[in-house]
Amino acid sequence: MQELQAKILTKHSDRYAGETLLVRSPGRVNLIGEHTDYNNGFVLPAAIDKAIILALSKNSDNLIRLNSADMEPGYFETPVLKSYKKTGVHWADYIIGVVDELQKDGFHTGGFDCTFGGDIPIGAGLSSSAALEGGVAFGLARLFDFDLSLLALTKIAQRAENNFVGVQCGIMDQFASLHGEKDRVIKLDCRSLDYELYPFQWDHTRVLLCDTKVRRTLAGSEYNIRRRQCEEGVAIINKSDPSVRSLRDVTFHQLESHKDKMDAVVYRRCRYVLEENQRVTDACTMLLENDLAGFGQKMYQSHYGLRDDYEVSCRELDILVEAAEQIDGVLGARMMGGGFGGCTINLVLDNTLEDTIRQIQTYYHEKTGKEPGFHIVQIGQGTHLVTELADDTKSS
Repeated sequence: MQELQAKILTKHSDRYAGETLLVRSPGRVNLIGEHTDYNNGFVLPAAIDKAIILALSKNSDNLIRLNSADMEPGYFETPVLKSYKKTGVHWADYIIGVVDELQKDGFHTGGFDCTFGGDIPIGAGLSSSAALEGGVAFGLARLFDFDLSLLALTKIAQRAENNFVGVQCGIMDQFASLHGEKDRVIKLDCRSLDYELYPFQWDHTRVLLCDTKVRRTLAGSEYNIRRRQCEEGVAIINKSDPSVRSLRDVTFHQLESHKDKMDAVVYRRCRYVLEENQRVTDACTMLLENDLAGFGQKMYQSHYGLRDDYEVSCRELDILVEAAEQIDGVLGARMMGGGFGGCTINLVLDNTLEDTIRQIQTYYHEKTGKEPGFHIVQIGQGTHLVTELADDTKSS
Protein backbone atom coordinates (compact mmCIF):
# COMPACT_ATOMS: atom_id res chain seq x y z
CA MET A 1 0.00 0.00 0.00
CA GLN A 2 2.91 2.37 0.71
CA GLU A 3 4.10 1.82 -2.87
CA LEU A 4 0.64 2.61 -4.25
CA GLN A 5 0.37 5.75 -2.13
CA ALA A 6 3.76 6.95 -3.39
CA LYS A 7 2.78 6.19 -6.99
CA ILE A 8 -0.46 8.21 -6.80
CA LEU A 9 1.17 11.12 -4.99
CA THR A 10 4.04 11.27 -7.50
CA LYS A 11 1.69 11.03 -10.47
CA HIS A 12 -0.36 13.90 -9.04
CA SER A 13 2.51 16.16 -7.97
CA ASP A 14 4.27 15.73 -11.32
CA ARG A 15 1.24 17.29 -12.99
CA TYR A 16 -0.25 19.72 -10.47
CA ALA A 17 1.11 22.31 -8.04
CA GLY A 18 -0.26 23.28 -4.66
CA GLU A 19 -1.12 21.74 -1.33
CA THR A 20 -2.14 18.09 -1.71
CA LEU A 21 -4.33 15.84 0.39
CA LEU A 22 -3.83 12.09 0.20
CA VAL A 23 -6.87 9.99 1.13
CA ARG A 24 -7.15 6.24 1.59
CA SER A 25 -10.67 4.84 1.07
CA PRO A 26 -11.12 1.06 1.53
CA GLY A 27 -13.33 -1.60 0.03
CA ARG A 28 -15.51 -3.72 2.29
CA VAL A 29 -16.65 -7.24 3.04
CA ASN A 30 -19.93 -8.27 4.63
CA LEU A 31 -19.41 -11.14 7.04
CA ILE A 32 -23.09 -11.94 7.54
CA GLY A 33 -26.44 -10.26 6.88
CA GLU A 34 -27.29 -10.54 3.17
CA HIS A 35 -30.39 -9.09 1.48
CA THR A 36 -31.45 -7.66 4.84
CA ASP A 37 -30.48 -4.05 4.17
CA TYR A 38 -33.44 -3.14 1.96
CA ASN A 39 -35.70 -4.84 4.50
CA ASN A 40 -34.50 -2.41 7.21
CA GLY A 41 -32.58 -5.21 8.91
CA PHE A 42 -29.08 -5.78 10.24
CA VAL A 43 -25.78 -6.25 8.40
CA LEU A 44 -22.24 -6.95 9.64
CA PRO A 45 -19.72 -5.39 7.24
CA ALA A 46 -16.14 -4.24 7.75
CA ALA A 47 -13.62 -2.13 5.89
CA ILE A 48 -10.66 -4.06 4.46
CA ASP A 49 -6.98 -3.49 3.74
CA LYS A 50 -7.51 -3.03 -0.01
CA ALA A 51 -8.34 0.53 -0.99
CA ILE A 52 -8.45 3.40 -3.44
CA ILE A 53 -5.86 6.15 -2.93
CA LEU A 54 -6.82 9.68 -3.96
CA ALA A 55 -4.59 12.75 -4.24
CA LEU A 56 -6.57 16.02 -4.28
CA SER A 57 -5.56 19.67 -4.60
CA LYS A 58 -7.28 22.95 -5.38
CA ASN A 59 -6.72 24.84 -8.64
CA SER A 60 -7.44 28.42 -9.65
CA ASP A 61 -8.61 27.52 -13.16
CA ASN A 62 -12.25 26.79 -12.20
CA LEU A 63 -11.84 23.30 -13.60
CA ILE A 64 -12.37 19.80 -12.24
CA ARG A 65 -9.53 17.69 -13.62
CA LEU A 66 -9.64 13.95 -12.96
CA ASN A 67 -6.92 11.37 -13.55
CA SER A 68 -7.35 7.60 -13.24
CA ALA A 69 -4.22 5.51 -12.84
CA ASP A 70 -6.07 2.28 -13.69
CA MET A 71 -8.89 2.94 -16.18
CA GLU A 72 -9.32 4.26 -19.69
CA PRO A 73 -9.68 6.97 -20.71
CA GLY A 74 -7.29 8.09 -18.03
CA TYR A 75 -8.31 11.76 -18.00
CA PHE A 76 -11.51 13.78 -17.77
CA GLU A 77 -12.15 17.45 -17.14
CA THR A 78 -15.13 19.76 -16.81
CA PRO A 79 -15.62 23.37 -15.77
CA VAL A 80 -17.09 23.93 -12.32
CA LEU A 81 -20.85 24.17 -12.98
CA LYS A 82 -24.03 24.89 -11.03
CA SER A 83 -25.34 21.44 -11.91
CA TYR A 84 -23.91 18.41 -13.68
CA LYS A 85 -25.00 15.76 -16.15
CA LYS A 86 -23.54 12.33 -16.85
CA THR A 87 -20.06 12.64 -18.28
CA GLY A 88 -19.98 9.77 -20.77
CA VAL A 89 -16.95 8.44 -18.88
CA HIS A 90 -18.19 5.75 -16.51
CA TRP A 91 -15.61 6.13 -13.74
CA ALA A 92 -15.85 9.93 -13.81
CA ASP A 93 -19.58 9.76 -13.05
CA TYR A 94 -18.85 8.44 -9.56
CA ILE A 95 -16.75 11.52 -8.79
CA ILE A 96 -18.87 14.15 -10.52
CA GLY A 97 -21.95 12.58 -8.92
CA VAL A 98 -20.46 13.30 -5.49
CA VAL A 99 -19.74 16.91 -6.50
CA ASP A 100 -23.33 17.24 -7.72
CA GLU A 101 -24.80 15.88 -4.48
CA LEU A 102 -22.55 18.14 -2.39
CA GLN A 103 -23.87 21.13 -4.31
CA LYS A 104 -27.47 20.03 -3.78
CA ASP A 105 -26.73 20.19 -0.04
CA GLY A 106 -25.29 23.69 -0.39
CA PHE A 107 -21.59 22.75 -0.42
CA HIS A 108 -19.93 24.22 -3.51
CA THR A 109 -16.43 23.22 -4.54
CA GLY A 110 -14.08 25.39 -6.51
CA GLY A 111 -11.77 23.96 -9.10
CA PHE A 112 -9.84 20.89 -8.02
CA ASP A 113 -7.54 18.21 -9.36
CA CYS A 114 -7.85 14.53 -8.42
CA THR A 115 -5.61 11.57 -9.20
CA PHE A 116 -6.62 8.11 -7.99
CA GLY A 117 -5.84 4.42 -8.25
CA GLY A 118 -6.26 1.34 -6.11
CA ASP A 119 -5.78 -2.34 -5.40
CA ILE A 120 -9.45 -3.33 -4.84
CA PRO A 121 -10.19 -6.18 -7.28
CA ILE A 122 -12.84 -5.01 -9.74
CA GLY A 123 -15.91 -7.25 -9.99
CA ALA A 124 -15.16 -9.22 -6.83
CA GLY A 125 -17.97 -7.63 -4.83
CA LEU A 126 -15.67 -5.54 -2.62
CA SER A 127 -17.40 -2.23 -3.43
CA SER A 128 -14.71 -0.32 -5.27
CA SER A 129 -17.37 2.17 -6.42
CA ALA A 130 -18.42 2.96 -2.84
CA ALA A 131 -14.76 3.36 -1.89
CA LEU A 132 -14.30 5.90 -4.68
CA GLU A 133 -17.45 7.82 -3.81
CA GLY A 134 -16.72 7.89 -0.10
CA GLY A 135 -13.09 8.85 -0.67
CA VAL A 136 -14.06 11.74 -2.95
CA ALA A 137 -16.73 13.00 -0.51
CA PHE A 138 -14.31 12.75 2.42
CA GLY A 139 -11.44 14.38 0.51
CA LEU A 140 -13.48 17.27 -0.86
CA ALA A 141 -14.93 17.98 2.58
CA ARG A 142 -11.36 18.26 3.93
CA LEU A 143 -10.06 20.20 0.93
CA PHE A 144 -12.81 22.83 1.01
CA ASP A 145 -13.48 22.83 4.78
CA PHE A 146 -17.05 21.53 4.58
CA ASP A 147 -18.52 20.81 8.01
CA LEU A 148 -19.94 17.36 7.32
CA SER A 149 -20.15 14.31 9.57
CA LEU A 150 -19.17 10.84 8.40
CA LEU A 151 -22.88 9.94 8.25
CA ALA A 152 -23.62 12.97 6.08
CA LEU A 153 -20.74 12.02 3.76
CA THR A 154 -22.08 8.45 3.65
CA LYS A 155 -25.51 9.65 2.52
CA ILE A 156 -23.98 11.95 -0.11
CA ALA A 157 -21.86 9.09 -1.48
CA GLN A 158 -24.89 6.78 -1.62
CA ARG A 159 -27.03 9.40 -3.37
CA ALA A 160 -24.29 9.91 -5.95
CA GLU A 161 -24.59 6.26 -6.94
CA ASN A 162 -28.42 6.25 -6.72
CA ASN A 163 -29.15 9.55 -8.47
CA PHE A 164 -26.18 10.24 -10.75
CA VAL A 165 -24.72 6.85 -11.64
CA GLY A 166 -28.19 5.26 -11.53
CA VAL A 167 -27.49 2.19 -9.35
CA GLN A 168 -30.10 1.74 -6.61
CA CYS A 169 -27.71 0.42 -3.96
CA GLY A 170 -28.37 0.43 -0.24
CA ILE A 171 -26.24 2.39 2.20
CA MET A 172 -24.16 -0.47 3.62
CA ASP A 173 -21.19 -0.23 1.23
CA GLN A 174 -20.56 3.48 1.67
CA PHE A 175 -21.22 3.26 5.41
CA ALA A 176 -18.70 0.47 5.95
CA SER A 177 -16.02 2.15 3.84
CA LEU A 178 -16.30 5.46 5.70
CA HIS A 179 -16.97 4.18 9.24
CA GLY A 180 -14.76 1.10 9.39
CA GLU A 181 -12.15 0.61 12.09
CA LYS A 182 -9.17 -1.73 12.21
CA ASP A 183 -9.95 -5.06 13.89
CA ARG A 184 -13.63 -4.12 14.22
CA VAL A 185 -16.78 -5.14 12.37
CA ILE A 186 -19.88 -2.95 12.19
CA LYS A 187 -23.32 -4.10 13.23
CA LEU A 188 -25.41 -1.62 11.25
CA ASP A 189 -29.12 -1.13 11.82
CA CYS A 190 -30.31 -0.27 8.31
CA ARG A 191 -33.54 1.22 9.67
CA SER A 192 -32.10 3.78 12.09
CA LEU A 193 -28.46 3.80 10.83
CA ASP A 194 -27.37 3.30 14.42
CA TYR A 195 -24.33 1.07 14.65
CA GLU A 196 -22.12 -0.81 17.09
CA LEU A 197 -18.52 -1.96 16.69
CA TYR A 198 -17.58 -5.51 17.61
CA PRO A 199 -14.05 -6.92 18.00
CA PHE A 200 -12.59 -9.04 15.23
CA GLN A 201 -9.05 -9.70 16.42
CA TRP A 202 -8.24 -13.34 15.74
CA ASP A 203 -4.61 -13.27 14.66
CA HIS A 204 -4.76 -16.96 13.77
CA THR A 205 -7.53 -16.52 11.17
CA ARG A 206 -7.69 -14.96 7.73
CA VAL A 207 -10.56 -13.76 5.58
CA LEU A 208 -10.37 -15.53 2.22
CA LEU A 209 -12.54 -14.57 -0.72
CA CYS A 210 -13.05 -17.23 -3.39
CA ASP A 211 -14.18 -15.85 -6.74
CA THR A 212 -16.42 -18.02 -8.94
CA LYS A 213 -15.43 -15.89 -11.97
CA VAL A 214 -19.14 -16.00 -12.84
CA ARG A 215 -20.58 -12.66 -13.88
CA ARG A 216 -23.66 -11.75 -11.87
CA THR A 217 -25.92 -11.16 -14.88
CA LEU A 218 -29.14 -12.12 -13.07
CA ALA A 219 -28.45 -10.20 -9.88
CA GLY A 220 -30.17 -6.94 -10.92
CA SER A 221 -33.48 -8.36 -12.15
CA GLU A 222 -33.69 -11.03 -9.44
CA TYR A 223 -32.86 -8.42 -6.79
CA ASN A 224 -35.96 -6.47 -7.80
CA ILE A 225 -38.10 -9.62 -7.73
CA ARG A 226 -36.90 -10.53 -4.22
CA ARG A 227 -37.60 -7.02 -3.03
CA ARG A 228 -41.16 -7.15 -4.37
CA GLN A 229 -41.73 -10.55 -2.77
CA CYS A 230 -40.65 -9.23 0.63
CA GLU A 231 -42.92 -6.21 0.19
CA GLU A 232 -45.80 -8.55 -0.68
CA GLY A 233 -45.32 -10.42 2.56
CA VAL A 234 -45.23 -7.16 4.51
CA ALA A 235 -48.44 -5.97 2.83
CA ILE A 236 -50.28 -9.12 3.90
CA ILE A 237 -49.26 -8.74 7.54
CA ASN A 238 -49.88 -4.98 7.44
CA LYS A 239 -53.59 -5.62 6.82
CA SER A 240 -53.94 -7.02 10.34
CA ASP A 241 -51.21 -4.89 11.94
CA PRO A 242 -50.77 -1.42 10.38
CA SER A 243 -47.63 -0.80 12.44
CA VAL A 244 -45.76 -3.31 10.25
CA ARG A 245 -43.94 -1.31 7.57
CA SER A 246 -41.08 -3.67 6.73
CA LEU A 247 -39.88 -7.17 7.56
CA ARG A 248 -37.87 -5.62 10.38
CA ASP A 249 -41.21 -5.05 12.17
CA VAL A 250 -42.37 -8.66 11.75
CA THR A 251 -41.98 -11.30 14.47
CA PHE A 252 -41.61 -15.01 13.79
CA HIS A 253 -45.04 -15.55 15.38
CA GLN A 254 -46.65 -13.01 13.05
CA LEU A 255 -45.05 -14.61 10.01
CA GLU A 256 -46.21 -18.09 10.98
CA SER A 257 -49.74 -16.88 11.74
CA HIS A 258 -49.99 -15.38 8.22
CA LYS A 259 -48.31 -18.26 6.42
CA ASP A 260 -51.57 -19.62 4.97
CA LYS A 261 -52.33 -16.23 3.40
CA MET A 262 -49.02 -16.09 1.56
CA ASP A 263 -47.68 -17.71 -1.54
CA ALA A 264 -45.20 -20.40 -0.45
CA VAL A 265 -42.31 -18.62 -2.16
CA VAL A 266 -43.15 -15.29 -0.51
CA TYR A 267 -43.28 -17.02 2.86
CA ARG A 268 -39.80 -18.54 2.34
CA ARG A 269 -38.35 -15.20 1.31
CA CYS A 270 -39.73 -13.52 4.44
CA ARG A 271 -38.63 -16.38 6.70
CA TYR A 272 -35.09 -16.12 5.40
CA VAL A 273 -34.90 -12.38 6.18
CA LEU A 274 -36.17 -12.85 9.73
CA GLU A 275 -33.74 -15.71 10.31
CA GLU A 276 -30.82 -13.77 8.81
CA ASN A 277 -31.48 -10.79 11.07
CA GLN A 278 -31.40 -13.14 14.04
CA ARG A 279 -28.17 -14.71 12.76
CA VAL A 280 -26.48 -11.29 12.69
CA THR A 281 -27.49 -10.66 16.30
CA ASP A 282 -26.35 -14.14 17.36
CA ALA A 283 -23.08 -13.78 15.48
CA CYS A 284 -22.31 -10.53 17.33
CA THR A 285 -22.85 -12.30 20.65
CA MET A 286 -20.39 -14.98 19.51
CA LEU A 287 -17.81 -12.33 18.71
CA LEU A 288 -18.06 -11.01 22.26
CA GLU A 289 -17.72 -14.56 23.58
CA ASN A 290 -14.71 -15.25 21.35
CA ASP A 291 -16.64 -18.13 19.78
CA LEU A 292 -15.27 -18.08 16.26
CA ALA A 293 -16.38 -21.65 15.55
CA GLY A 294 -19.97 -20.67 16.39
CA PHE A 295 -19.63 -17.57 14.23
CA GLY A 296 -18.49 -19.74 11.33
CA GLN A 297 -21.53 -22.00 11.70
CA LYS A 298 -23.78 -18.94 11.40
CA MET A 299 -22.03 -18.15 8.12
CA TYR A 300 -22.80 -21.63 6.79
CA GLN A 301 -26.44 -21.29 7.91
CA SER A 302 -26.63 -17.95 6.12
CA HIS A 303 -25.50 -19.62 2.89
CA TYR A 304 -28.04 -22.43 3.23
CA GLY A 305 -30.80 -19.86 3.66
CA LEU A 306 -29.60 -17.85 0.66
CA ARG A 307 -29.42 -21.07 -1.38
CA ASP A 308 -32.67 -22.77 -0.36
CA ASP A 309 -35.09 -20.06 0.84
CA TYR A 310 -33.97 -16.87 -0.87
CA GLU A 311 -32.67 -18.73 -3.94
CA VAL A 312 -29.98 -16.26 -4.97
CA SER A 313 -27.02 -18.64 -5.05
CA CYS A 314 -25.74 -20.53 -8.10
CA ARG A 315 -24.06 -23.89 -8.62
CA GLU A 316 -20.57 -22.37 -8.65
CA LEU A 317 -21.10 -20.58 -5.33
CA ASP A 318 -22.51 -23.77 -3.82
CA ILE A 319 -19.50 -25.76 -5.02
CA LEU A 320 -17.12 -23.32 -3.34
CA VAL A 321 -19.03 -23.65 -0.06
CA GLU A 322 -19.13 -27.45 -0.46
CA ALA A 323 -15.36 -27.43 -0.84
CA ALA A 324 -14.96 -25.30 2.28
CA GLU A 325 -17.19 -27.61 4.35
CA GLN A 326 -14.77 -30.50 3.76
CA ILE A 327 -11.70 -28.64 5.04
CA ASP A 328 -10.93 -28.61 8.76
CA GLY A 329 -9.11 -25.29 8.49
CA VAL A 330 -12.24 -23.45 7.27
CA LEU A 331 -14.43 -22.28 10.15
CA GLY A 332 -17.22 -20.83 8.04
CA ALA A 333 -18.16 -19.91 4.47
CA ARG A 334 -21.04 -18.37 2.55
CA MET A 335 -21.83 -16.50 -0.63
CA MET A 336 -21.37 -12.74 -0.31
CA GLY A 337 -23.30 -10.06 -2.17
CA GLY A 338 -26.34 -10.06 -4.40
CA GLY A 339 -25.82 -13.60 -5.64
CA PHE A 340 -25.81 -15.55 -8.94
CA GLY A 341 -22.00 -15.32 -9.05
CA GLY A 342 -19.26 -13.33 -7.43
CA CYS A 343 -17.42 -14.51 -4.31
CA THR A 344 -17.74 -16.61 -1.22
CA ILE A 345 -16.29 -15.28 2.03
CA ASN A 346 -14.42 -17.80 4.18
CA LEU A 347 -12.89 -17.71 7.68
CA VAL A 348 -9.71 -19.77 7.47
CA LEU A 349 -7.13 -20.76 10.09
CA ASP A 350 -3.92 -19.00 9.16
CA ASN A 351 -1.71 -22.09 9.34
CA THR A 352 -3.94 -23.91 6.82
CA LEU A 353 -4.39 -21.06 4.35
CA GLU A 354 -2.16 -22.32 1.53
CA ASP A 355 -3.51 -25.85 1.75
CA THR A 356 -7.09 -24.54 1.89
CA ILE A 357 -6.59 -22.55 -1.29
CA ARG A 358 -5.11 -25.59 -3.03
CA GLN A 359 -7.95 -27.88 -1.98
CA ILE A 360 -10.68 -25.41 -2.97
CA GLN A 361 -8.97 -24.78 -6.30
CA THR A 362 -8.76 -28.52 -7.05
CA TYR A 363 -12.36 -29.24 -6.00
CA TYR A 364 -13.77 -26.30 -7.98
CA HIS A 365 -11.84 -27.23 -11.12
CA GLU A 366 -12.96 -30.87 -10.89
CA LYS A 367 -16.62 -29.84 -10.59
CA THR A 368 -16.71 -26.93 -13.07
CA GLY A 369 -13.62 -27.07 -15.25
CA LYS A 370 -12.92 -23.47 -14.20
CA GLU A 371 -10.20 -21.84 -12.11
CA PRO A 372 -11.43 -19.76 -9.17
CA GLY A 373 -9.80 -16.53 -8.06
CA PHE A 374 -8.58 -15.86 -4.53
CA HIS A 375 -8.23 -12.66 -2.51
CA ILE A 376 -6.87 -12.57 1.04
CA VAL A 377 -8.05 -9.53 3.02
CA GLN A 378 -7.76 -8.18 6.54
CA ILE A 379 -10.14 -5.98 8.51
CA GLY A 380 -8.78 -2.44 8.17
CA GLN A 381 -9.39 1.22 8.91
CA GLY A 382 -12.12 3.21 7.19
CA THR A 383 -11.60 6.24 4.95
CA HIS A 384 -8.95 8.54 6.36
CA LEU A 385 -6.36 11.16 5.55
CA VAL A 386 -2.98 9.60 4.88
CA THR A 387 -0.90 12.74 4.69
CA GLU A 388 -1.25 16.46 4.20
CA LEU A 389 1.64 18.27 2.53
CA ALA A 390 1.95 21.88 3.57
CA ASP A 391 3.71 22.81 0.34
CA ASP A 392 4.02 20.90 -2.86
CA THR A 393 7.60 20.47 -4.03
CA LYS A 394 6.72 22.22 -7.27
CA SER A 395 5.81 25.43 -5.46
CA SER A 396 8.92 25.47 -3.26
